[in-house]
Amino acid sequence: MKELIEYILQFGTLNKQQIDLIISKSKELTLQKDDYFSEAGKVPKQVGFVVKGVVRGCYYNNKGEEVTRCFISENSLMVDYVNFEADTVSSEYLQACTDCKLVVFSKQNWEELSQIIVGWDHIKNKMVQICMYEKSRKGPVISQDATTRYLEFMENYPSLINRVPLIHIASYLGVTQQSLSRIRKNIR
Repeated sequence: MKELIEYILQFGTLNKQQIDLIISKSKELTLQKDDYFSEAGKVPKQVGFVVKGVVRGCYYNNKGEEVTRCFISENSLMVDYVNFEADTVSSEYLQACTDCKLVVFSKQNWEELSQIIVGWDHIKNKMVQICMYEKSRKGPVISQDATTRYLEFMENYPSLINRVPLIHIASYLGVTQQSLSRIRKNIR
């Protein structure tokens, strides 16, 4: 919970009562590797904050292939916010790549914070902007060769290389797992 409060306080000032209220409106949740936080075909019902672990955003393309779009790791907000706010069905999955420890808010509790805490909307908007930016960051440029894409991935996500299954990294890079294994072997 301490990590969440430290994260929130980067975006605004809150007193002890407000912090206690935020804590009271949240709950801790554990996801096992491969569990879903939210699923395509369902309306997202909660906002999460990753305390420990890695989650990936993914979807199925028109060929039925799974595509990893982003990775969300520690000290990050996580939600399919557009569909969460609009109460509409999502087309993406948020799935644990590792065992995860999260702090979550139900939709009702998330909205109540806006009604009770003066300035919460300002803080929330900044957190959501970062969340949406991270989630929408473009994956590797497919016109680059696969080795360049992998090297950029290593530079941008150094902590994920040994934590996330290779199949998910390969999907993110737009290559097969075999190709990724060859690239990794040639780099060493």
